[in-house]
Amino acid sequence: MNILKSSTNLFFSTPLANLTFLNLKVIVVLMLIGLALVSDNAATIIGQSFADAYLQVTVFVAATFFIFYFLEAWFNFDVKKYLQHHKNWQVPIAASLGALPGCGGAIMVMTQYLRGGLGFSSVVAVLTATMGDAAFLLLARAPAEGAIIFAAGWLVGIISGYMVDAIHGSTFFATDVKANRGKSIHIDRQIDSKILKILWAIPLIPGFFVGFALAFQSDTKIFGQILGIDTLLWLGILGSGVTLSIWVILSLKRSHTVLLDDKKHLTRISFERNARIRHSFERVMGDTIFVSIWVIMAYLLYELGVHFLNIELDYLFNAGAIFIPLIAILVGFIPGCGPQVVIATMYLGGSIPFSAEIGNAISNDGDALFPAIALNPKVAIVATLYSAVPALIVAYSVYWLFE
Repeated sequence: MNILKSSTNLFFSTPLANLTFLNLKVIVVLMLIGLALVSDNAATIIGQSFADAYLQVTVFVAATFFIFYFLEAWFNFDVKKYLQHHKNWQVPIAASLGALPGCGGAIMVMTQYLRGGLGFSSVVAVLTATMGDAAFLLLARAPAEGAIIFAAGWLVGIISGYMVDAIHGSTFFATDVKANRGKSIHIDRQIDSKILKILWAIPLIPGFFVGFALAFQSDTKIFGQILGIDTLLWLGILGSGVTLSIWVILSLKRSHTVLLDDKKHLTRISFERNARIRHSFERVMGDTIFVSIWVIMAYLLYELGVHFLNIELDYLFNAGAIFIPLIAILVGFIPGCGPQVVIATMYLGGSIPFSAEIGNAISNDGDALFPAIALNPKVAIVATLYSAVPALIVAYSVYWLFE
């Protein structure tokens, strides 16, 4: 058994493993290109999914990382250390970040948990409080209802987090940092290439302004068309295309690693402020690309699945009224923001009641679930199931009392 384990570890530390993973990335990209070439419908779906993933998610994830990483660098502030010294405030802080529109705050919490800075109760709190990009839609078209849902999600997230601590204790599903001592561990996806930085930043700057306008349902005709092409569509495709290209180009060894010894915790290198800020941009770029790949793939799987399997969420809600909140909660289990935006749209259009919308808002985890699925699937599944309990309680309380 030890020989097998040693052989496995040896393989994953060799250039052959890097080449294998690189080949898998190339295969994924070639499959997408081939599918687009053989089917016009698939090409349209892939292009639109690329654009939606970039303009609806990636730009906001990058903006959130920029805010947190640059503030951390400017003030030389160690978020992980602060959270570890203020454990009683971890749950409300996590819920507050989750309640922010979009998925950026929730992704930050998941990142800190996976690095050992937060407990599992904070994961439950943030996933319960967040409603992803559907929050922007509600803010723009129904701010009063949106405010109620935000407040409910935040409060339920705090209660859920403290309940997890009360039932399981603070060490439940704790990230095992001690087990990594003496090993080379992954810290972030720092990217050093200046050319790649420039290529990545070119679509990001206009993409953020476009994404912000789209999120709040603003009139985007001002962007219009240039030379007869759909400017917004191709801006999003360019952004996702650059992201995919960088993902393929980078090898596993380009990831930033550190060595932990048995007696000391991770020693943070002291940078001057300008150096810390430059380092922060590299962290933002690396972490955003990592999350974006999962988002792009999720959008593709969902949209292509709906197309080829001929599935429509509207059909699911033809059941009896009492089952509608339950169905909306189950839809919330689907990772990503696409299905949740559909639920919010249906609520705003009067197709489903408020109980279904608030149940979906509490149960859905947005794009914050992707990094957890990638690095710790067990935690992702358990946290999602835990967020279903308050979703059922709140949704059916609203259903029985007010509808």
